[in-house]
Amino acid sequence: MAYGSSQYGVLGYSLDAENQGGTEPYVPDLLRYLPEYYRVPGGTMVVLQESAAGEIGALRDGISDVLDQYFVGSATWGLSRWEQELALNVDPSKPAERRRKQILAKLRGTGTVTKQMLMETAAAFSGGEVEVLEYPAEYRFVIRFIGFLGIPPNLAEFMKLLNQIKPAHVSYTFEYRYVIWETLKNYRLTWEKAKSMTWNQLKTYGGE
Repeated sequence: MAYGSSQYGVLGYSLDAENQGGTEPYVPDLLRYLPEYYRVPGGTMVVLQESAAGEIGALRDGISDVLDQYFVGSATWGLSRWEQELALNVDPSKPAERRRKQILAKLRGTGTVTKQMLMETAAAFSGGEVEVLEYPAEYRFVIRFIGFLGIPPNLAEFMKLLNQIKPAHVSYTFEYRYVIWETLKNYRLTWEKAKSMTWNQLKTYGGE
């Protein structure tokens, strides 16, 4: 292999594995760029190059981690910065995926309020399909959660955002979807199991 024909050689690691979501740390094989006589096990050059390779790998992983924070879908510790920028409540105890949905919903909720924007924002918060019914003459609209059973767990945060982006003179209400008894029969839910569940669990039971 000619020098400079690849980024680095690889020691015990495949770049293909990285591209496929591998989790092993990246460690370049710097010794492959040096003459053979330097590759003495335990030798000074081997120790130096292995140490340098570890630092290079850590630097590369660190740069990749920082770049991940610039995108909501891959951000982890950077989610707090997104929330601060968008004036959202910063709560690291919440699941990261839930925080991402709220951030994306806030980003979608900028600009002129339209039916499509309301649908996308509500869907981002609930994680399911949403229908918006407009009643312009009555200055109100209804948000119907049709892809989620029961009340979305983060509805309070969604209402805060909704109150920020909707016109002040327009009101809104929510409609939720629940399971009816006939549907529970189709799931072959036994009385034994039904008695062990709460009323809310029964109303949102989706089968197994």
